[in-house]
Amino acid sequence: MKITLTVNGKKYQRDVSEAKNLLHFLREDLGLTGTKEGCGAGECGACTVIMNGKTVNSCLILAVEANGAEVQTIESEAKNGKLSKLQQAFKKNHAVQCGFCTPGMIMSVRTLLEANSKPTVEQIKEAIEGNFCRCTGYQQIIEAVQDASGQLKKKEGLKRA
Repeated sequence: MKITLTVNGKKYQRDVSEAKNLLHFLREDLGLTGTKEGCGAGECGACTVIMNGKTVNSCLILAVEANGAEVQTIESEAKNGKLSKLQQAFKKNHAVQCGFCTPGMIMSVRTLLEANSKPTVEQIKEAIEGNFCRCTGYQQIIEAVQDASGQLKKKEGLKRA
């Protein structure tokens, strides 16, 4: 089936199998490998992308369902080789360890910050609740979001690398 969609601001037209999901389309057909496959069942959030302004698990969306859609992947974050403010905050606050969950986490947080530039800790937790991270324990991720939104308070006696 022929589909047309816009990914990271670029329009694509491709023939795809009706059974191919959006995750595999992005990775295999477009070479956008930043979006990761974790569980393949919509449970872990590693494959989170933004489609038509909303976060979706790309492993659960068929590529044909994205026909006519606008999709943003983690590759849309960095501009001209420079990390976005959100990516910089993740790096600065040690919210990236193995990095596997990070693309989906950043996409979930991106939609939150676009809707609410100063989210509360509870709102941050709610935004990332579908994204599992086994390395950081979430506190650094919450701090990175607070930092990116200008809300991180300096901790006395704590020096960041």
